[in-house]
Amino acid sequence: MKQDTLEGKARTKNGVKRLCFSIICILLEVIFIITIVTRLNEYAEIINLFTRILSGILVLGLYASNKTSSMKMPWVILILIFPIMGVGLYLLIGLNGGTHKMRERYAEIDSKLLPMLPDSQECLSKIKEKIPKAGNIASYIQRNSQYPIYQNTDIVYFDEAVKGLEAQLKDLEKAQKFIFMEYHAIEDAEAWHKIQDVLEERVKAGVEVRVFYDDMGSIGFINTDFVKKMEAIGIHCRVFNPFMPGLNLFLNNRDHRKITVIDGKVGFTGGYNLANEYFNYTHPYGQWKDTGIRLEGDAVQSLTVTFLEMWNAVSDKDANDSDFSKYLFHYDYAAQQTGFVQPYADSPMDNEQVGEEVYISMINKAEKYCWFMTPYLIITDEMTHALCLAAKRGVDVRIITPGIPDKKFIYNITRSFYHGLVKHGVRVYEWTPGFCHAKMSVADDCMATCGTINLDYRSLYHHFENGCFMADCQAVVEIKNDLIRTMGECRDVTDQYQTGRSAYLRLGQLFMRLFAGLL
Repeated sequence: MKQDTLEGKARTKNGVKRLCFSIICILLEVIFIITIVTRLNEYAEIINLFTRILSGILVLGLYASNKTSSMKMPWVILILIFPIMGVGLYLLIGLNGGTHKMRERYAEIDSKLLPMLPDSQECLSKIKEKIPKAGNIASYIQRNSQYPIYQNTDIVYFDEAVKGLEAQLKDLEKAQKFIFMEYHAIEDAEAWHKIQDVLEERVKAGVEVRVFYDDMGSIGFINTDFVKKMEAIGIHCRVFNPFMPGLNLFLNNRDHRKITVIDGKVGFTGGYNLANEYFNYTHPYGQWKDTGIRLEGDAVQSLTVTFLEMWNAVSDKDANDSDFSKYLFHYDYAAQQTGFVQPYADSPMDNEQVGEEVYISMINKAEKYCWFMTPYLIITDEMTHALCLAAKRGVDVRIITPGIPDKKFIYNITRSFYHGLVKHGVRVYEWTPGFCHAKMSVADDCMATCGTINLDYRSLYHHFENGCFMADCQAVVEIKNDLIRTMGECRDVTDQYQTGRSAYLRLGQLFMRLFAGLL
């Protein structure tokens, strides 16, 4: 196993320097543009008039858009108070969903890939008959994301990320045809080195290996020479949306997915990235709580499609796949479990917030309880209303958040949402041992989700995400039991925030809360 070296630390340091340099360059460019437009406004009345008209059009367009009010109001206020800066920032990052060219590229890839997934009407009819409320959610996912629901799939739930890593290493060693890995963050350190050792051995055995990571997510962990290093040992490597100086309309969208696919037969997903802190090899924020699942059987096809979408759509300069059939094929597998499983993906390239709608649907369908674990709690008015209404109906609604934050600024905003929830009956728990990064929900002992989707604006509206909806299977019970154990390690802060006196709703927090959707 490779050890951490001064060279490795230097690469991480260089990555941080690149991030800082890029941010400074972008800020300077924004300041330059705003300064130029401001000076022009001082000397040219027609330009000043044009700026005001453009501001008015943008405000009217935002008001009439289908976006949630939580997303619209910060932009409206910013544009009205600071027209030049507001218009500039909105055109830079507020439009969301990348360029028209990017949208067309993803739509083209999806039009080829998604129809290759199997028809699941029979399976959908079964779940609707057996568990109608879960069947309704499965129907929504299939209709709006085109990802089908499956049976004939075995699910293993990991209540610790390191258990998922150990299982992945064993399965990677057995790969015969191909390995696909897509992660928001990869750290060139101990955890990744264990994986890389196996990947190198599999490459020598003739296995096709592809690694795909998000540049922003990994920028503090590795440097740009990581791609060259992977290619040199036979691992095909691509980077999502490289972060660099320059105004990038696609900058606001990041790849937050976490997927491993082995031979199209075994798949892994969950909340953890491939960095040391996720497996408690290091402890920057106390103990780290993360979870994941292993799928074996028919449902792995959907994870394969999700990976191939990103690999082929991210750039028009790379040589893409011309034949998807060699990665999407049926093989004989007899699952021991009989439950329902539905991996799905969410994309900012369309106008459907699948991740948020699945969560809201589970809340609305819950009759006894609906529990969540999330690292961040920065939610829309619609989700706030759903959570509060469920609690007022008598549903046991609980949310677990971290006890030790990874980002104190975001943590203050998370806490600012507590009072509005607990005063209507929602219970909030903070996990005292450290930072909980898992993204899960479970309801009524019959349905659950596990994946990459946080309860925050970035995950729900800006990022490429993936999740897995499960029903009538043992993993649902295991997730519930894990949340019960986790709550036993939490402090119940419900009463503390009941009156609002400790709800951190001072002027500074209110200001941060208002612009939470822009973070």
